[in-house]
Amino acid sequence: MSFSTPFTRMFGVRHPIALAPMGGSAGGALAAAVSRGGGLGLLGAGDGDPAWLAREVPLVTGLPWGIGFLTWTLGDGAVARALEHRPHAVMLSFGDPLPHARHVREARIPLIVQVTDLDEARRAVDAGADLIVAQGTESGGHGARRGRSTLPFVPAVADLVAPTPVLAAGGIGDGRGVAAALALGASGALIGTRYQATAEALVPESTAKAIVAAAGERTERNRVLDIARGSAWPSRYTARTLAHRFLDEWRGREEELAADAGARRAYDEGVASGELPALPQWAGESVDLIRDLPGAEELTERLAAEAVTAVRAVEEMGRAARG
Repeated sequence: MSFSTPFTRMFGVRHPIALAPMGGSAGGALAAAVSRGGGLGLLGAGDGDPAWLAREVPLVTGLPWGIGFLTWTLGDGAVARALEHRPHAVMLSFGDPLPHARHVREARIPLIVQVTDLDEARRAVDAGADLIVAQGTESGGHGARRGRSTLPFVPAVADLVAPTPVLAAGGIGDGRGVAAALALGASGALIGTRYQATAEALVPESTAKAIVAAAGERTERNRVLDIARGSAWPSRYTARTLAHRFLDEWRGREEELAADAGARRAYDEGVASGELPALPQWAGESVDLIRDLPGAEELTERLAAEAVTAVRAVEEMGRAARG
């Protein structure tokens, strides 16, 4: 049994699974492994740094692949320069897609837009998105400060933007989550945290092991760590991270922290000394389901097989109920 959805047909992939383009984690090796496994690998290009792309893109040559950008960071020409690499898809997240969508559309490359509320979903349709990612608040890393949970949000987006296909994102850590995404009306799942805990992810070994050891209730959405490290993320977006000593100290005191240069120096000194992680450890609520550090190709095939098993189990229950 295999799944054929608008997403798999759009990109010619075997499985309804895409790699979230996580900045600092989703490099060429990880994207290539996901694509070899039958999914769609997306590079986490952030602001579109040309040197980074020149290093990572050759690793995915010859495979289905795409580039994901943080829309709010993009300067003039960043998307146009990236399009010279001829990706199979461009994904825009966190910000107004309209100023950059034109370049993607003119290049005749599928445009993916991630949304965190229904107004953003409407703007994604207006921008000409070929595929929309509905991100729930269970996701690791950055998302809407006042977002919605994946379970009710995905079908609401799917209904609103139809016939544009949708991917579900947020809290999906195994094949059961992929199957659930399909049941919600999505054409597949965009998966991040599960792929951080793989051999190819560009994260420190300590972060990957921390994800394996973590529990979902020990993740928390916050702005404290962005403020502490001087990150310019817009305040409407918080980030779900693993537990952190600095977060415990400053939780609920964001304005005070922003005004306290000494506290921010203490954070930098803690990072420099190794007492604090060099980067926040982004992780979603799906960490309870992550128990190993496989290769991403193997993992993608495993997720697809688990999804098939989950769907067959539901079908069997249906047959039993009908007698």
